[in-house]
Amino acid sequence: MSLPFLVTTILAQAANTATTTAAATGTLTGDTAAQPQQPPWMTFFPFILILATVYFALIRPQQAAKKKAEETTRGAKTGDKIVTSSGIHGVITNVKDTTVILKIADNVKIEIEKSSIDKITRPDSTPGPEKIPAAKA
Repeated sequence: MSLPFLVTTILAQAANTATTTAAATGTLTGDTAAQPQQPPWMTFFPFILILATVYFALIRPQQAAKKKAEETTRGAKTGDKIVTSSGIHGVITNVKDTTVILKIADNVKIEIEKSSIDKITRPDSTPGPEKIPAAKA
């Protein structure tokens, strides 16, 4: 279900409950002295709290992950080793606007969408672990 639909449903149920409760307690007939009046913001505070929780727990992390994935695919360069979302391993030989040419074997090249790139492994520019000279005694 979509978030606006859920919010509308929750607000409608709250309004229905408030009307039913008011009718049962007699506040619709003018008997307001029996019950203290709540500030208006207190009525909507639980809904605002739920919406904030949904935003920070679900929507924001998803947007951050999407942004990171877009940055990864934008940074694809010739010579990078990649793994596609379908599990194909290869080396990028050419980068175009929305696609890349991927070499998967000798004389075998395929063109794939940048959006299908799952992981990028760049050739390591740092040398391997250097030997530490033995301490002279």
